[in-house]
Amino acid sequence: MPTASHTRLLLAWYDRHARRLPWRVAPEDAKLGEVPDPYRIWLSEVMLQQTTVAAVKDYFEKFTRTWPTIEDLAAAPEEDVMKAWAGLGYYSRARNLKKCAETVARDHDGHFPDAESELVKLPGIGPYTAAAIATIAFGRHAAVVDGNVERVLSRLARIETPLPDAKPEIKTLMAELTPADRPGDFAQGVMDLGATICTPKRPACALCPWQTECRVAADPLAETLPRKAPKKEKPTRFGAAFVAVDKKTGAVLLRRRPPKGLLGGMTEVPGSEWSEGFSSDQALDSAPFAADWKSRPIEVKHTFTHFHLRISVFRADLEADGVPAPENSWWSVPETLEGEALPTVMRKALAAALE
Repeated sequence: MPTASHTRLLLAWYDRHARRLPWRVAPEDAKLGEVPDPYRIWLSEVMLQQTTVAAVKDYFEKFTRTWPTIEDLAAAPEEDVMKAWAGLGYYSRARNLKKCAETVARDHDGHFPDAESELVKLPGIGPYTAAAIATIAFGRHAAVVDGNVERVLSRLARIETPLPDAKPEIKTLMAELTPADRPGDFAQGVMDLGATICTPKRPACALCPWQTECRVAADPLAETLPRKAPKKEKPTRFGAAFVAVDKKTGAVLLRRRPPKGLLGGMTEVPGSEWSEGFSSDQALDSAPFAADWKSRPIEVKHTFTHFHLRISVFRADLEADGVPAPENSWWSVPETLEGEALPTVMRKALAAALE
């Protein structure tokens, strides 16, 4: 199925319609000799995992202003990196980001290797990210397959096998379609096509450069592709959060989560374990210390990859002088609270308590 016309049509479309992204070298700039920065490509690809371009842009700009080079990021305190990442989710990515920066700075003299086989050995870099860096940053031939590419190619070739079983077929097709010349632009072009034209709902087939080649163009079947295996129902876990507020300063008691596991190394308010069997009747048994804990009327709801979470929130107003911060805890005044490495679920808990 892959032909030279596929490549020519897609690259011509990309040259005219490429999205302007802060980590990308635009086609017209590439023609003038500008080359991609592997550090910025790597950083953007890690940030974009399970996240949208719109959500990533501000984080990317902040990271690259704060740490312009991989050596800068490698030298940064891990706590600062976690604070800058707060809100992006999937926090193991931030820990691996720091480890990868340290590894590249220490073992590779600050330069990313340009081969997939070497890139995949670095912390936090899996097969997709290795292919993306090799192709986009270094112009190596590799099959880059993200969610947009899966959607575009499953429609182009009418691949009706459900995901994830269809992944090998899609990757093989992408490898065959990707040209030796400008493979990075081709990969980004397919991604842009999926993001702007071949969208999940109501794809704009009339505007697609592959309309005549696509096997489901303007067919209602298009919106059903790629097909996905039925999702397993997520369980719901329950827990409690305890927000202690200093009457004098408005400071809030915070603590750091263990370095490994869910939200590892991030900041939280004290709380209970999260479990399906947790009962609100036993919530106060998990309080960090005895106080006049008052239940808040707002229940926090949050969804993680593998489960839903519902948290009962309690607040106590007290004098911090009389309650020394427990080990690995501290009082954070309102002026510093916004800059703490608080994941979204903890910001929800604070909002429920402080409103």
